[in-house]
Amino acid sequence: MEQRKKGKRRWNEQEIRALRHHLNLTQARLAEEMGTRQQTISEWEKGIYRPRGASATLLSIIAERSGFAYKAGEKQDGSKQ
Repeated sequence: MEQRKKGKRRWNEQEIRALRHHLNLTQARLAEEMGTRQQTISEWEKGIYRPRGASATLLSIIAERSGFAYKAGEKQDGSKQ
């Protein structure tokens, strides 16, 4: 069986933090919504670990449904940081 890796988004710490801010959530609240620990969200945002598997997929679904479009160096309103 061929593994499907095409099209999978690899989340980095800046994108995760930007998504959380876009959703106006604390780390604890995002963790609760995702069914994980606050410490996990913190570790993702610090770059200690990256979300993978179901967590990465869930982040992508959340981002898509919330209209999140992240570009490095820009705030969500489109202005430069």
